[in-house]
Amino acid sequence: MAATPNTDNILRPHAEVQYAEELAALRAADDRPKPPGWQLSPWAVVTYLLGGQLDNGFAIEPKYIGQRRLMEIAVATLATDRALLLLGVPGTAKSWVSEHLTAAISGHSNLLIQGTAGTSEDAIRYSWNYARLIAEGPSAAALVPSPLLKGMQDGALVRIEELTRIPADVQDTLITVLSEKVLPVPELATEVQATRGFNVIATANDRDKGVNELSSALRRRFNTVVLPLPTSVAEEVQIVQSRVEKTGRALQLPPTTAALEQISRLVTIFRELRGGVTENGKTKLKSPSGTLSTGEAISVLNSGLALAAYFGDGTLQAADLAASLTGAVVKDPVQDRVVWLEYLETVVKERDGWKDLYRACREVVE
Repeated sequence: MAATPNTDNILRPHAEVQYAEELAALRAADDRPKPPGWQLSPWAVVTYLLGGQLDNGFAIEPKYIGQRRLMEIAVATLATDRALLLLGVPGTAKSWVSEHLTAAISGHSNLLIQGTAGTSEDAIRYSWNYARLIAEGPSAAALVPSPLLKGMQDGALVRIEELTRIPADVQDTLITVLSEKVLPVPELATEVQATRGFNVIATANDRDKGVNELSSALRRRFNTVVLPLPTSVAEEVQIVQSRVEKTGRALQLPPTTAALEQISRLVTIFRELRGGVTENGKTKLKSPSGTLSTGEAISVLNSGLALAAYFGDGTLQAADLAASLTGAVVKDPVQDRVVWLEYLETVVKERDGWKDLYRACREVVE
């Protein structure tokens, strides 16, 4: 599927456009066996995700920082007849990994179904051009294919975001597709059979309230890979720093400096509050109601950098972080405010070199 020729004004280009040079270099160097319908071999897909250096010296930037084995399992799953379910708390890069997997394997990532409480069977199966349907009756020309049906026809990966947000009876529409690789079209007395290369990658959060549990029949059709939160402060800092730099370039923010110290502070706060204990293990803490994920840390830092760029001296300061940081922690204005104030007084205030952050956050809270 061809990329849009001019992407200069696109706020967030698709992965296959943003990393077109890397994908082309991998294709040129890839001499390993490829599953039917794949643009790259499983080895090349994992290299694209985790980064590395090719034999010709070309450097591949890491897209996912974490356990290699998880990515190997995900890629191997997609080479079988099982669909892939990426599960985890919000902000663990499920959608990010899903997009890059489809870009590397199918060459494009735009066959997407966004799951919501209002997602209908039509969004998963197909719908109709009602003007033609009324004028001509049911026909192939009147049928409007869904991304899933297009993926079956083209032999491409299809992404389903927030699968557990979709009502249970609509979720089960997938069972026949995933088990038989067939989508019946009874109105035309026919069916669409999947071509080689087709598969499904779904994502789901395991902490959201009000979700629809997957039926056992549907769950059996998926191989589940749980994406964990980063295992160390250093790993999470690396993720946040890398993603923020890319976002800043995409938004064309004026040049700013995000001191590593400020990023480390932010990541440490998030890790301690969501873990309920300080990094040294000496002080137990109350946790707020939010997830305080890596994705939220990236958003907080982006907001701080925008403040520093447009209303500061171009260097990220504690005051630039304070407002967004407090907003990320205090989701419940009563319960979370108490948790945040207690953390500020017992941890932030007492840490060497953190007084500026303590004062800035206290000003926002009060």
